[in-house]
Amino acid sequence: MELYCHTPEGGYGITVARGAIRDAASLADLNRKVLVVTDDGIPSAYSDAVLSQCREGYRFVFPHGEKSKNLDTFAAILSEMLRLGFTRSDAVVAVGGGVTGDIAGFAAASYMRGIDFINIPTTLLSQLDSSVGGKTGIDFGGIKNSVGAFYNPVRVIIDPDTLETLDARLLHEGLAEAVKMAATSDPSLFALIAGSCDLGADIEAIIAAALRIKIDVVEHDPEEKGLRRVLNFGHTIGHAIEAAAGGKYYHGECVAMGMPCMASPEAARQIREVLEKYGLSSRSPFPYSALEPYILHDKKMASGKVTVVFVDSIGSFEFRQAGPEELKCYIENNLEK
Repeated sequence: MELYCHTPEGGYGITVARGAIRDAASLADLNRKVLVVTDDGIPSAYSDAVLSQCREGYRFVFPHGEKSKNLDTFAAILSEMLRLGFTRSDAVVAVGGGVTGDIAGFAAASYMRGIDFINIPTTLLSQLDSSVGGKTGIDFGGIKNSVGAFYNPVRVIIDPDTLETLDARLLHEGLAEAVKMAATSDPSLFALIAGSCDLGADIEAIIAAALRIKIDVVEHDPEEKGLRRVLNFGHTIGHAIEAAAGGKYYHGECVAMGMPCMASPEAARQIREVLEKYGLSSRSPFPYSALEPYILHDKKMASGKVTVVFVDSIGSFEFRQAGPEELKCYIENNLEK
């Protein structure tokens, strides 16, 4: 399946197909120096498959996890490209999850003011979320994604076969991203996820439908100045839970906990049902008092308020302005239901 995301600079193709990683050279230009960036939690077979297709390929491996999404790893990637004599005509390929894509993309955006970036996400969360939209960056000063740039890939290659090596928890935390997009924008996708009896058989259709939503949003708002905020459904509270938990929960799990807080009673009930079907908690494990310090430092907070996405009925949304007191009510109301 071929999708396309238009951007002010032109755009890029997105391939969604089983076995696509083995055909990377036919989908993207690997006939040059290529730095394949991956982490030590990703099966080496995936980066091996890409390197075997490169004219001159090199591998950079960093320790897996959000803790590596920092200046030190970023600098190490840049240093490796300098050491290997990379030029502006060469490329960086990310093979891995969202952390890999974010930091590899930021390195590509920064090296010699920008070289080609090819993204091959291998987790469901990264396939649905960070694969499209051009957000790259690192965590800095204890704040997630506080340093980075909008920098689009020249190609995205999504191979659903890579999901077969994920455990159920990682697969389902990624599915939360599809639930998020379906809840705000596509009741038929929501019904597909809620009613699926075989996630493996349905996953390619789920990925494609979720990506169509995201592509439509980012094409209309490439730099998150308006409509693109819809993709933050569940994130204001989810990011605070993620920070307060100190790594106990995955990103998608935290977004899942944040979504019902920002929904009407009926929509929240439906969201909780589909989340719990896939073993995802749908309530914050923390009271508002534990989350407040992180919410107040949210980079989207302006003049004491943040724009939140509220779902009144599945498939629709509205933007609301919320300050600390409103957010407290949203969280506490969900805890009581």
